[in-house]
Amino acid sequence: MHWKSKTKIILIGVFLLFISPLIVSADTQGQVKTFFVDSSYDAQQREQISATLEKVSQNAYFYLEDEWSENLTESEKEKVDKNLITLSQEFDQKIYPELTSTYGSEWKPGIDNDNHITILFHQMKKNVGGYFNNGDEYPKVQNAISNEREMIYVNTDYLKYGTSKSYVAHEFTHLITFNQKERLRGVSEEIWLNEARAEYAPTLLGYDVEYQGSNLQQRVKQFIASPSDSLTEWQNQKADYGIINVFFQYLVDHYGVDILVDSLKSSQVGIPSLNYALKKAGVEEDFSQIFTDWTIAIFLNDCNVGAEYCYKNENLKNLRITPSLIFLPSTQRTEVSLNYFVKQWAGNWYRIMGGEGDLKLKFDGEDKVHFDVPYVLCQNLHSCSVNFLNLNEKQEGEILLEDFGSNWTSLTLIPSIQSKTSGFDGREPSYSFSLSVSMEMKTEKEKLIEELKAQIAVLQAQIAELQAKIAAILREKIGMCTFSANLYYGMRGNGVRCLQEFLKAQGKEIYPQGLVTGFFGPLTRAAVMRFQEKYASEILFPLGLKKGTGFVGPSTRNKINRMLNL
Repeated sequence: MHWKSKTKIILIGVFLLFISPLIVSADTQGQVKTFFVDSSYDAQQREQISATLEKVSQNAYFYLEDEWSENLTESEKEKVDKNLITLSQEFDQKIYPELTSTYGSEWKPGIDNDNHITILFHQMKKNVGGYFNNGDEYPKVQNAISNEREMIYVNTDYLKYGTSKSYVAHEFTHLITFNQKERLRGVSEEIWLNEARAEYAPTLLGYDVEYQGSNLQQRVKQFIASPSDSLTEWQNQKADYGIINVFFQYLVDHYGVDILVDSLKSSQVGIPSLNYALKKAGVEEDFSQIFTDWTIAIFLNDCNVGAEYCYKNENLKNLRITPSLIFLPSTQRTEVSLNYFVKQWAGNWYRIMGGEGDLKLKFDGEDKVHFDVPYVLCQNLHSCSVNFLNLNEKQEGEILLEDFGSNWTSLTLIPSIQSKTSGFDGREPSYSFSLSVSMEMKTEKEKLIEELKAQIAVLQAQIAELQAKIAAILREKIGMCTFSANLYYGMRGNGVRCLQEFLKAQGKEIYPQGLVTGFFGPLTRAAVMRFQEKYASEILFPLGLKKGTGFVGPSTRNKINRMLNL
């Protein structure tokens, strides 16, 4: 839990932040001190408490609130003493060295000119693990309620039961972040990302390997209770911790902890800092694409559908959200219209099931923002495919699925808004979208026609197979691929690789980056759009279009194949 001091820091005294006292004496065991505490977290809403230094380790002072300690029974005191010894050893041997070697150091020797971290245990409200007050890093001349030391606060409840190490690791990460961001780089991290690094600390230290009773298990439960909470809107609620933890488990699973480290050591904050770290690591996907992949992964969690659509952490292999259900009854004609409100960077899942006949879905979102709308079609629980709904400038799109009930068991729509990328410092507005779903059953005559069409489709497939064999022979002769299937944003595979090779051959005017990765990402889509607009008279104008779509459909494929003389 992170707390930022509300004290106004006057400009004339800023230089004092980096000046340490000339004469400082180390704290000694048994010493009693009065500390300022945050009344909003304190169990009794106190602003000051008295505490005694019970343990001095190599890297930390462990203070216990006097009022709390005095009310312990002898057996409880014995247990607390034992837990404190274990925690002090854990801090010196694991928490401190591993977190500082990963994220970097706290301010050292700091404002108090003492290499020790002060860890104060005091009574807090239920379900509060702890907090960090950056006001303690300023001298009293700037902040009258500063404790003037590198310091974190932890709930006594967790020391009593020996479960405090994850909370100590979490709050210590905030102390490191203050030094790495605010002091060394002069920027304040956005709270949601500040919390994300702290939330990952217990996993980094191996405390979540034993899942039962772990911080990770607690966060998963909180996420499942409110899966559509916004990732970037921080209200300091349980749901905020749930989404932060579950998403960043996925991010680090796939792209490594260096994304957190490099973004911390960047002069940028929030999403731009993560995009910087991803680019530095050579990752083609940006934060937006990764978030979209995660919204799919948290629904499917199946590596067989795509390597990006699952968790690697063994404790999260079975984690799946339950989508909102839109059930269509089996009637001659069904029409359903629904309106929803969603926030930036929040996952939303709507599963359509039931009905018989052709399904037509219309999506209409507010055009103030940009929606990303992947959808998953499943034939059963273990046979699903991922697709993307193409939206126009008005954020409108449509899906038509013939004979839905026979061909598919469900359609799951996963819309999200990813327009805002910085400035997340409070409550965010909601935006609306509507879904119109209609289904019409076929008559016997229509079914017969469909059967004939199906037979024709089989023959066409056989013809296409022969054509593919011929094309393969030609490709071998000329060393270039042909294109017989549509290609679109989000796809992976050899078809995309062939497309990228072709676009690269068109020169920097079309594909300046020239990357051949096999992934149809933003760069590939932009190159396709430039190609389509260059040959608009052959590709776009016959379809009544003026701008490229980035979708490699029949007209685009035909032009490419003609250019290859195939």
